Formats: sequence, structure tokens, C-alpha cells
Amino acid sequence: MQPTMQHTTRIARALAVAVLALTAGTASAQQMKNEPGRMNQAQMQKMMGGWPQASKEAVMFMTNKYGPPAAMTSDMAAWGKTGPWKRTVVFAREYPHEFPMHHTDVMQQWIDYKAPPEMYDELAAYDGSVVLERTSGEMSARCDKEGANFLALNLAHEIATGKRTVEDARKMYGEQATAMKAKQPAPYTERLMFSPMSNTNDADRALAPGMTGSARP
Repeated sequence: MQPTMQHTTRIARALAVAVLALTAGTASAQQMKNEPGRMNQAQMQKMMGGWPQASKEAVMFMTNKYGPPAAMTSDMAAWGKTGPWKRTVVFAREYPHEFPMHHTDVMQQWIDYKAPPEMYDELAAYDGSVVLERTSGEMSARCDKEGANFLALNLAHEIATGKRTVEDARKMYGEQATAMKAKQPAPYTERLMFSPMSNTNDADRALAPGMTGSARP
């Protein structure tokens, strides 16, 4: 097995553990004994010893705004429901991203969302770090800052609803990201600008009888 595959497998396992911890609401062995489900600063800093600086900054931003992570491993820190987010994961790995300018993606944040299936190609063309999951009814954005994730999802919503084209959204993204970096007004980076959705999961439909066998062995 190649090292890259080993790393990917470890990340997948850690994410599964984190999601289980968030779902169950239980404390892991890494968490504070005197406050179930929470870690103290010393524990967090020790676990993040070898993490990239962007990941450390994202963890500390989330901790300062929403409190310590609900679960943490050597590969990631995870929060459940916080503010408008269904869940947040900060990874101990940087994913290089050149749009709209060079940075690394380290923090992925999810919301419940349902987009028309015919818009999936447009949304993929808009930003490769925006991910739609049709079956679970979720949309996520992965960047280095919460403001950038707000921006990515706000513009994704405008594409999905026909308000903007892909080209217009990418141009607007660059303008708002530049303003945010310069600490100038950038409303798309400050909050989600559309109402929360519910009942977003899409179980699809079965094929006609006789077209396929059972998925179970």
C-alpha cells in the first residue's frame, strides 16, 4: 500500500470515529475527564504539535468562537452543531487550492441543503471545494476560514437558484475574498444569506423490477 493511500485510509477512519463521537455525544479517551466531551488547551496544543499552521489557526478560531471540539484525533478536530453549521471538521492536512488565489483548504463545514440535480455540474465548475451530497441532503465548503466557507456557500446557493452564472459567481467570489482579506466590508463572508433547509435528503428511486438484483448478497 502506498503512503498516500495509508494517509487517506487513516483520515477516513478518524473521520468515522469523529462522526460517531458527535452522533453519540460521548467523550473519547483523548478528551477531558473533568468535562466530558471537551478538551483543555494543553491537550489540544499537544495533539496539534505537528499540524500545519493553517489547521492550528482554524482550530483556535473555532474554539474561541464556538468552544472546544467535541472530538479530536491526531488527524482532525470535529464540532457538532455550532451556529449555522451542522458539523465542522478541521483537518491536520492542507489541500492546496488556487481559486481565487493560492491558499490551503483545512476546514470543512456542512449544512443541510438540496440542490436540483441538474445544477451539480455547474456547482462543480464553480468551486471544487464545494461538495453536494444528494442522498444525505448536505452541502459543504472546505477552505481555511469560516468567512470563506460562508462566501462559497452563499454563491453556490445563488448558482443553484439561478441568480448567478458560474462565471459571475467566480468573479464575485474573488471580489468578496479580496475585500475580506483587506478587512473591508464583504457581506457574503459574514453569514449564510439564505434560510436553513429541512427534509433535504434524497433517497432517489428504485429501478424497475427485473432491471437489477438485490444489493444485498
